[in-house]
Amino acid sequence: METKMMICRIQKEHLAAVAEIERRCFSQPWSESALELLLGESGVGVVCLVGDAVVAYGGMMLDPWEGQITNIATHPEHCRCGYGKAVTEALLKEAAARNAEQVSLEVRASNAGAIALYEGLGFETAGRRKGFYQNPREDALVMIKTFGKEGEA
Repeated sequence: METKMMICRIQKEHLAAVAEIERRCFSQPWSESALELLLGESGVGVVCLVGDAVVAYGGMMLDPWEGQITNIATHPEHCRCGYGKAVTEALLKEAAARNAEQVSLEVRASNAGAIALYEGLGFETAGRRKGFYQNPREDALVMIKTFGKEGEA
């Protein structure tokens, strides 16, 4: 029997699994306590569950006009299954529902898969941050998605 994925808001009980995905995916991962920002009033965090397992997550900070995606990560054993896309779409839907005018993010310039995903969701490259990432040192592309007048994602 195939287990379906479910997207839901991050809860405190998801933080340990999210922190583990952070450690496995990023050279400078957020700590579990830092990830608690996604539970706050200006934070939005979503997880992708397959059964009871957290397989991907995404986080975004929101002010009244803009969302800033902080991280999108998929557990290495579950890549290329559409989970990262589903998480990103959920964040965009939340930003649109809150009437954000745009959503921005940074992505490693060498991360062709993520760049293609974001472009497919309507993001455009708006600039480059030289030496933004460490371990290894690399530029970041700044990508922005602007919502239509109706606030559609």
